[in-house]
Amino acid sequence: MALFKLPRMEKSAYDRLIKESHLCRIAFKGDSHPYMAPFIYVFDGRHMYFLSTRYGKKLRYFQQDPRVSVEVEQYAPDLSRFSFVALRGELAEVEDPAEGRRIREMFVDLIRERELSRNILSALGHHPDDPLERLVEEDRNLIWKLVKVEEIVGLQDGKA
Repeated sequence: MALFKLPRMEKSAYDRLIKESHLCRIAFKGDSHPYMAPFIYVFDGRHMYFLSTRYGKKLRYFQQDPRVSVEVEQYAPDLSRFSFVALRGELAEVEDPAEGRRIREMFVDLIRERELSRNILSALGHHPDDPLERLVEEDRNLIWKLVKVEEIVGLQDGKA
């Protein structure tokens, strides 16, 4: 019996998947094993941006080696439809205040437009009862941008 290989996604398809989604996993080079963490992200059509708290293993691993793998997936609850994209690149800290403000505003817009639970604020270093604007006004997070992408692999079920 022949091995079935998942079809690769075209660039427009994986760009759409990245744009439609807002959750991903980032794999960092850990000490003895890779370290994977979930992240909320925004995509401006060119770059993916992530908010990171200023504590935890992910921060230490980022400082040791900014090379990461990012994975975004989309699937039906019964797995009858699925697709995912994996990107290998580097995280770079966004240090420009104007760019940082723009990205933080994108996160506020994402939370509002997708009607995400306010509980997501706790993963970003804020209390769920904090006003969303605190994401913009207070500098509690690092902002990372995915850069130097070396490889993008998008695969989908065979029904496309």
